[in-house]
Amino acid sequence: MSVKIKGLPKLLAQLEQKLGQQALQRISDKALIEAANEFVKVLKQEFEKFKDTGASIEEITITGPYWENGVRTIKVHWRGPDGRYRIIHLNEWGTINNPNPAGKGAIARALKNSEKAYGDAVKKALKGGL
Repeated sequence: MSVKIKGLPKLLAQLEQKLGQQALQRISDKALIEAANEFVKVLKQEFEKFKDTGASIEEITITGPYWENGVRTIKVHWRGPDGRYRIIHLNEWGTINNPNPAGKGAIARALKNSEKAYGDAVKKALKGGL
């Protein structure tokens, strides 16, 4: 999901000049965290539809904001004692023996279904910070 906005670098430069780099980063980090939490909420709803033990739902984890290739990023991943990170891609894409598992496309559906909520969370956090 990407959007091209004209004049964004100029707007960001003005905001950074007015607020300062640390304040702008704090606001953007808050927006990222709130938006990631919205996505995780939708992702957990999608995973509820085909849960067995619930381990995949319990192991959904969000990293803190960090820099990756010059952009602030948050990663949603699976971390826990059951090691679900090893098999998440099998539920998402299927296998040769089971090409259409119950959870096929769950992450993609969650991304699609959370776009509006993600955008709203970012707007809310940015308005609250400014």
